[in-house]
Amino acid sequence: MQFLQRICFGNYILSVALLSWATAQVCKTLINFALSGKFDAERLWGAGGMPSAHSALVCSTFLATAKMMGVNSPGFAITFIMAAIVMYDAMGVRRETGEQAKVLNRMLYELAEDNSRWIEDYKRLKEQVGHTPLEVLSGALLGILIAVLIPVPA
Repeated sequence: MQFLQRICFGNYILSVALLSWATAQVCKTLINFALSGKFDAERLWGAGGMPSAHSALVCSTFLATAKMMGVNSPGFAITFIMAAIVMYDAMGVRRETGEQAKVLNRMLYELAEDNSRWIEDYKRLKEQVGHTPLEVLSGALLGILIAVLIPVPA
């Protein structure tokens, strides 16, 4: 953690947040590998999947802020609201975007079968951009756990 603190300008809150994000991304990559049997490097930085790195990041941020500044601080209020918005968005708009991408990809692929020139110009839309409630919850719990385990420096 001291190494992370040094590269994060000695900022405890930023260090905890980035550690939570990185941990979630590594977990996501390992879970994807276990389920698919293939290593997909894009999972190390890509959106979507289990657990939600966005949720881990924002939940660890609000809890680290609470530990460092207190729950009555403006910083805590701002980070708590930010966490709620990010997690709601991940389960709502971003998840729906992924579902729409699946439908569009399928429709365009079927159209391309009739006209092979279409498929050459078509860039497949990303389908894994949002999260299920379970993915958001698991990311939130991971971020909270990391923030609880990392002590505020003296």
